Amino acid sequence: MLAAIWRTSDTYLAVTVVVLLVLSGFFAMAETSLVRMNKSRARSLRDQGRHGAKSLVDLAENPEQFLNPLLLLILICQLVSATMVGVLAGHLFGAAGVFVATAGEVVVIFVAFEAIPKNFAVQHPDRAALASAPMVSRILRFPPIRWISRFLLAIADGVMSLIGAKGSAQSVTELEVLALADVAHEDKVIEEDERDFIHSIIEFGDTVVREVMVPRMDMVDIERVDTVRAALDLAISTGRSRIPVLGESVDDIVGIVNLRHLADLVLRGQGEEEVGTHAKTAHFVPETAPVSAVLAEMRKEKVHLFVVIDEYGGTAGLVTLEDLIEELVGDIDDESDVETESTVEERRGESELVVSGRSNIDDVNDDYGIDLPKGGWDTVGGLVLDAAGGVPAVGESFVVKNFKLTVLRMDGRRIEDVLVEHEWPNE
Repeated sequence: MLAAIWRTSDTYLAVTVVVLLVLSGFFAMAETSLVRMNKSRARSLRDQGRHGAKSLVDLAENPEQFLNPLLLLILICQLVSATMVGVLAGHLFGAAGVFVATAGEVVVIFVAFEAIPKNFAVQHPDRAALASAPMVSRILRFPPIRWISRFLLAIADGVMSLIGAKGSAQSVTELEVLALADVAHEDKVIEEDERDFIHSIIEFGDTVVREVMVPRMDMVDIERVDTVRAALDLAISTGRSRIPVLGESVDDIVGIVNLRHLADLVLRGQGEEEVGTHAKTAHFVPETAPVSAVLAEMRKEKVHLFVVIDEYGGTAGLVTLEDLIEELVGDIDDESDVETESTVEERRGESELVVSGRSNIDDVNDDYGIDLPKGGWDTVGGLVLDAAGGVPAVGESFVVKNFKLTVLRMDGRRIEDVLVEHEWPNE
């Protein structure tokens, strides 16, 4: 009986419905895969020479050009196919057939042409994006689609502006880059050292000179009236390749001498001359300067040491090229480095840590997964001094944000070793 009432036009309707549903599934897969694709991944696929990657890069760099047209096409395919199914079912089965066919189409569209294509795009984002990008690019160049989507988008933007919901361009933040590096390491895409280096580069841009400099109290210097030979002996005994030359005081640095130049002067018989007459011009930088800017300035001036000054123009310390490089790649030890007891960190059990008062708080927090507070100080010793409200004595303890800080050793007024007690995170 069904064959008796089936018409040639019904065949065309059925074929059209199938085509529209297949296109709907393709557009659903394209929407999911292209929305999930970021510019860096698309460019990586293009560099690998993957087919379709060129179109993919164009779409990924301008997501607004494909998203609305795709949503429009999905809506058109599903609505038109639903209408045709209703017409066909009504002709063949009457009013009851329309209801059954509509319910069945909802299930078919959701399972076969929504859930499956989108899940495939989620599980195989590269394959789905590369397969769909060339077709989507061609469709977007079709004038009617472009005109209709722009018209509807203009209406949507007008409505959003009336309710105060203005769109804004999104950009990748530093935290997102750090998170991507962590995820890549967890997925074994990059090594731990590579992950740490990415973290160091990002943090390098937020670091100021004060955090990496050799403080004033640790400076090795010489007065300008001392002899060249004395300066050479001092450089050799302390392992310094460059030494600042002082005038009236440590706040009056008149120049810099380096080990090689001093040795050359001694060999030429000028060892008893005043070192100040052979000092080279000193370069100065404020303690709040970004280390990235200082590194660029060192490259420009071809110098390896800057004198760091505070807001009053006094000497706050020294920063060397090695200090800046270590901020990126970690400590660099050579045969001239002098190990000191105060630079050693020691973990005691599950809740105790002995740390140098000179240790940077950010480094301690990163190394041990804790959250010592940081305010107007950069070092653990500065934190203790702030908590004490003065110069503490050996053995004194202070509680700061769930941490108990105990002074273990001091050198004059300097805090050398601190015992940090805390409930450590599970490892």
